[in-house]
Amino acid sequence: MEINLVSDTVTRPNQEMLQAMFHAKVGDDVFKQDPTVNEFETKVAHLFGMEAALFFPSGTMANQTAIKLHTNPGDQIICDKWTHIHLYESGGASSNSGVNFNLLDGERGIITAEQVEEGINDPNFYHMPLSKLVCIENTTNKGGGACYELEELHKIKRVCVKHNLKYHLDGARLWNAMVAKNQSPNQYGELFDSISVCFSKGLGCPVGSVLLSDKETIVRALRVRKIFGGNMRQSGYLAAAGIYALENNIAKLADDHRRARELESKLASCSWIEKVEPVETNIIVFTPKSFVSDAVVIEKLKQKNIHISLLGKGKLRIVTHLDYKEVMHTYVLEVLEKMSF
Repeated sequence: MEINLVSDTVTRPNQEMLQAMFHAKVGDDVFKQDPTVNEFETKVAHLFGMEAALFFPSGTMANQTAIKLHTNPGDQIICDKWTHIHLYESGGASSNSGVNFNLLDGERGIITAEQVEEGINDPNFYHMPLSKLVCIENTTNKGGGACYELEELHKIKRVCVKHNLKYHLDGARLWNAMVAKNQSPNQYGELFDSISVCFSKGLGCPVGSVLLSDKETIVRALRVRKIFGGNMRQSGYLAAAGIYALENNIAKLADDHRRARELESKLASCSWIEKVEPVETNIIVFTPKSFVSDAVVIEKLKQKNIHISLLGKGKLRIVTHLDYKEVMHTYVLEVLEKMSF
């Protein structure tokens, strides 16, 4: 039994999702003639109370499209130093849009309205780039699945309005945040100028993210997606998986969160663990004590057919997901309890 806890991107469609994909009605989405894609985009937009949506092959492309739509070359993005668009999108913001970053020193990837206000450049001081876009990541990946409070997001929104800044949400794991905090999609839809949501992580789809915004912005996004090479043809087969996930898999995220909390508790009781970050959703970040090598921990778990990932600087990561079943969970807890160094 191989147990892959490297990421929640490792999930595979179950038989019911595969059947939904197999029976999908498809057309050519480049001409906007794929009925299942059109249905999927409409469903997601309606769910968030936003005007329009566009299906993308990846969350990175959706984020990069939003950046290009909201900025001009030479502009500046304000975000946390750990945000995905800065660390893990291969320099796309500078390569695709010619923008730079003002990286704020948040707490576990979470920034405050006060920090955003202080990070805005004076638009009349032409020696500095124009602040144009604030990007939020919820949940925070490198922050160990931490979630923003809606109150703080509203405060940041007021700062954006005051200074005429656009407001984008990288919601790669937004579904997890909403389940953990008992929030609704339209609470986010009313806040942000654009939102990207991923379907190939916690919701178990093989491919895909959706970008949400107003109609005019999504029409412009069509052109940017084309420029980035993101047009797909009979992508209704993939969109059908997204529709199935919306209807069947969101509530299951609560099980991922419960198992993550139980892993947090087990790790905290281990004598060889220095620190475990507080768990809110499905990501557990922990640090072994100084006499324990990261590589040794990973190898010991690998020998037990358990695979986890290294975040660097002494931090290891476990991510629970749809394909991590209770029998696997029981086994992992037993292995952790018996591990010694």
